[in-house]
Amino acid sequence: MIKYEDLKRVNEKLFDDYKKSFDKFLKSGWYVLGGNVSAFENEFASFCESSYGIGVASGLDALILAIDAFEFPKDSEIIVPSNTYIATILAIIRNGFKPVLVEPDIKTYNIDTTKIEDKITKRTKAILVVHLYGKACDMDSIIDISNRYNLKIIEDCAQAHGAKYKGKKVGSFGVGCFSFYPTKNLGALGDGGAVVCDDEVYMQKLKSLRNYGSAKKYYNDDLGYNSRLDEIQAVFLSVKLKILDDITQYKRELAKLYLQNLDDRVIKPVVDEEYLDVYHIFNIRHEKRDELQKYLLQNSIETQIHYPVAPHKQKAYQEVLNGDYPISQEIHDTTLSLPISYFHTKDDILKVCETINNWSEL
Repeated sequence: MIKYEDLKRVNEKLFDDYKKSFDKFLKSGWYVLGGNVSAFENEFASFCESSYGIGVASGLDALILAIDAFEFPKDSEIIVPSNTYIATILAIIRNGFKPVLVEPDIKTYNIDTTKIEDKITKRTKAILVVHLYGKACDMDSIIDISNRYNLKIIEDCAQAHGAKYKGKKVGSFGVGCFSFYPTKNLGALGDGGAVVCDDEVYMQKLKSLRNYGSAKKYYNDDLGYNSRLDEIQAVFLSVKLKILDDITQYKRELAKLYLQNLDDRVIKPVVDEEYLDVYHIFNIRHEKRDELQKYLLQNSIETQIHYPVAPHKQKAYQEVLNGDYPISQEIHDTTLSLPISYFHTKDDILKVCETINNWSEL
């Protein structure tokens, strides 16, 4: 069986380093917001080409706090792609704001920048871009729109650690929000997230918000949260960050095998030399997606669907997300994620290609 993911095998190479770092952490006696979190925040900010890093409890919390820290007016609207993972939209709603959905580009699956301006109103305060699957958005166009309409840029980088647009890393164009969920390219051994930014005042606001709204112990200046990156997760993340570039390069090599060997009758990710894709997910599309997934499983190959239900079709959001989004719907109906983890071998990938290419219904 070629499993879609196996977190034990992904992390196995790091077990000895994890154990040594854990032993040091355990003996330190400091388990919440200590030196390990501070060290990782600095390391990760540097990796992202940003000035500051703020560790939080999850990728969702990174988005929620990043929006909260801007202190937008109560009736604000935030632009967001219609095919994103639900957490992006949930973060807007949890802040009391209105998510305004914009369709993606059918080729890149990222927000279609030519459709953003039609959705801007006097209440629009930000564009929340999502670098989906590990591909950066068209940031030149987004920056141009944000400058002309005086909008903030918030980047959902949950799937795109280290991805680049024209040589510049995602998260450094605006305010970058990251997830360290275990399956991510930079995955913790539990939950975790971070925000990166260049503004010191904004950074201090985020650090207050994550800790009950307190910059000084027992003094609460903001209505905050309890959303702190655990010291123990910071320990593990600092270890893994050292090999993140190696992980990215290896996954890019696996993706190249898919791109070169998969039959062109399946729709493959587009490649552009101005974008460095990190392939958290390698998705293909086919009109008989469900049948293809079943066929692959019958041939001992696991796949996943990211994501089977479009946000505007989710039960909990029927009264919040109005309108029809046919491009998003088409993506959700046809996308299939193939195995592309750090533990997979090149032979695994070639086997997946061979199996797909031999499918009689291709």
